[in-house]
Amino acid sequence: MMCQECKENPATLHFTKVVNGEKTEVHLCEQCAQDKGTMFENSAAFTVNNLLAGLLNITPGFKQAQEQEAPKKEVLQCPKCKLTFQQFTSIGRFGCSECYKTFNSELDPILKRVHSGNMEHHGKVPERMGGTIQIKKQIKKLRTELQALIEEEEFERAAETRDRIRSLEREMKQEGGGAE
Repeated sequence: MMCQECKENPATLHFTKVVNGEKTEVHLCEQCAQDKGTMFENSAAFTVNNLLAGLLNITPGFKQAQEQEAPKKEVLQCPKCKLTFQQFTSIGRFGCSECYKTFNSELDPILKRVHSGNMEHHGKVPERMGGTIQIKKQIKKLRTELQALIEEEEFERAAETRDRIRSLEREMKQEGGGAE
């Protein structure tokens, strides 16, 4: 897609503005976007740090007001590299591996917001390579389900689940993966 302004360079920045349900799209090259920077309210100054600050709900005005109003509390600082949490929010990256442990309590809400509430990574296996791995995961899940059904004395459903496990184990043996 070509730049809508100069019609010479490829558009690298795509702005979408929605006002009262009316959507307007603008596609610009980097040079035209810098020239029209005031039109897009500081879009030329947009950085990953600004994005991270937005995710942390820290805008410059909010930050200044918060610093003035809030009583001075303990500054969270990494003991190894001496990076503070405030520095992390402005830089957008950690100084060392110890920062993860130090800032852990502050990171959970951020990660929940960024990942739509998903806090655990279960991994992803390519379908063409993970046939037996997928089956093993499914068997593990069914075994957990089977235990719960037995504890709830749902013996008929437990028998069905047991049969599914056996079927998957046979399928896995046929593929050459062996039993778990």
